Formats: sequence, structure tokens, C-alpha cells
Amino acid sequence: MELGFCGPGLMGAAMIRHLLRAGHSVQVWNRTRDKAEALEADGARVANTPAELAARAEIVLLCVADAAAVEAVVFGAQGLLADGAENAAGGPARKLRRIVDHSSIPPSATRALAKRAAAAGVGWVDAPVSGGVGGAQAGTLAVMAGGTAEDVAAVTPAIDAYAARITHMGAVGSGQTTKLCNQAIVTATVAAIAEAVTLADRSGIDPSLLTEALAGGWADSVLLQTFVPRMTQPAMKPIGALRTFQKDVDTIAAAAAETGAPMPVSSTVQQVLRLGAAMGLAEADLSAFIDVLQPQRTY
Repeated sequence: MELGFCGPGLMGAAMIRHLLRAGHSVQVWNRTRDKAEALEADGARVANTPAELAARAEIVLLCVADAAAVEAVVFGAQGLLADGAENAAGGPARKLRRIVDHSSIPPSATRALAKRAAAAGVGWVDAPVSGGVGGAQAGTLAVMAGGTAEDVAAVTPAIDAYAARITHMGAVGSGQTTKLCNQAIVTATVAAIAEAVTLADRSGIDPSLLTEALAGGWADSVLLQTFVPRMTQPAMKPIGALRTFQKDVDTIAAAAAETGAPMPVSSTVQQVLRLGAAMGLAEADLSAFIDVLQPQRTY
């Protein structure tokens, strides 16, 4: 299958490599060209603009930072669906039939962008992922998809290359809403782990033993086993920036306001993350909840 991919960061690069190993032909574009060229050794081809991808691939996958970036890639100058983009590569008319957005953006923004794409005859599947860079590298991402059954079915063979499962959640925007549910659980849990680590430490207990002590019980989870070590040991290789959690929780708050859903726990987590940003921790690792609670910690 001929595919296009916009925005290969660390996660996107891992996904592209899985696509190539699965036998797909992949052309990539990144605002920072070096990131796209780094994938040439794996067999990817580099496009000069998103419009070139639209002229050559029926399906283009996106994995970019936010809604503004998605809009720019799709509808901006030289974008996938920019005016005149169908001939931007100097070849055949636009081949693009479906856009798969792996970015995490507000459901309302997704619906608005999908409506504009539909007017150009292009289907939209919002398909945010869970599993992080590690899941992308292992090919075990969980994908939650929104869109028509036809569109989701058409893009599933590509997504299967790097995902353990893809779940069709409903109409366009449903995938993004499901990702918000995921992030509400994740951020609240990581915040609770930071509180537990702090309580153990202040009580004279070695908090690093929590992973062993709680293993197999109701408090055990992948998050517990991942974040207790990151909060109790010297700096480990970062797995993401705290600002990502802040972006997601701000989006959760907006969705809660739009739907009238009471979310007191997420509201509290939102304030903790804002405090972390004010403390200069926005670029710190996701485990930096502990630094908000224990700014003077020495381990």
C-alpha cells in the first residue's frame, strides 16, 4: 500500500519503520527535513511538502503536536488539501482519499477539520494512540478510532502494522474523546502515585519498595511499576514532557465544560500541572509530579 506520513517524531518514526517492514511504501514529510531524511536508510522516501503526499498516496497518516499543527498540515499552504494541491507534485490529480490523525487534539477541532475534509471528498479517521514511544517501537500501540465504518476498515491494514489493536469507538471525534478518557485515568493515577511516594517517604518508608509491596494487588498497574522507579531513582531517560500531560488535561477540562461532565479529580490534577509549569517543570519528565510535591527531594 502507498502511504504518506506527516510528522515523524520519535513515535512516528517507530510507526513508519513498522509500516516499511510490513511491506508498505511510505513517503514522509516533516517540518524539520532532517527528521524525515533520517528514515531514508529504512526505505522511506522524503516528500518536499504535504501536498506531494496527497498527490501520491491514498492514505496519509498524521502524528503532530496539536490542532493548529494538524490544520496547517492539512489546509495550510502546500498542505494536503490546500487549493491547487492536487497538482502540486507536477503529476497526477490528488490521490488522497483518507486522512488518519494519530495526534491528540480536541474532539470539537477534529469534527470541524473532518467536515472541511469531507467537502473535498476525503474521509477522516481520528485515531489517537496509547502506549507511548515504547509501544510504538514494540508495535503494540492501542488505537482508538473515530470515523465511518468504511473509513476505519480501509485504514486498519496500515494501522495493524504498529498496533496491537484498533477499536472503532463511533463517529468522527469519538477516538479523541476516548483518548481523553485514557488521559484522565493516566494523569490522575500518576498524580496519586506521586502522593503515595511522598507519603511513604515522609513516613520513613523506602518508597522504592512500593512496586514490590503492591504488586498483584488492586493498586498495581503498569503505571505503578513504571513511575515509582522514575520517582525514586536518579534521573532516568525521559519518556515524555510534563507539558504533554498539561495539554491533555486542559483539553479534558474543555470537553468537560462542553458536555457538562463533572470531573473534580481531573480539575485538581490540572492545577497541579499548572503549578508544575509555574515551577519551571513543563519540559521535565512525566514523572515530575513528584517534583511538584517534593521540590527539594535528593534522590
